[in-house]
Amino acid sequence: MIEISGGCHCGAVRFRARVPDPPLPALNCNCSVCSMTGFLHIIVPHADFTLSSGEQSLTGYSFGTGAANHLFCATCGVKSFYQPRSHPGAWSVNAHCLDSPPALEIAQFDGRNWDRAKAALDDSHGAG
Repeated sequence: MIEISGGCHCGAVRFRARVPDPPLPALNCNCSVCSMTGFLHIIVPHADFTLSSGEQSLTGYSFGTGAANHLFCATCGVKSFYQPRSHPGAWSVNAHCLDSPPALEIAQFDGRNWDRAKAALDDSHGAG
């Protein structure tokens, strides 16, 4: 395990997390929000994530099912992490918001066909 850290553009929101040794699995989603914002997902269990600062700077946005809570810095607008619908027990950290991004192993996630993509993700991780 290694520790990563990062945050938003203005520095108000800062976090750190423990993740597996590189190459670190990452998901490149093509849904409307991820493709428009350039979000590259690193999934981190809640227990392995610490929000160091900026809780008061976060504002949320939900759409569709409302299961995902997209968290943005109210000052600079950057979404450095959020609660994804696909992994309710984990945060999704934006690899582009890391201070020193480790080597990544990037897989595609077809968020435009979410239910099918989530089922395939579960099957590939034995969660069936």
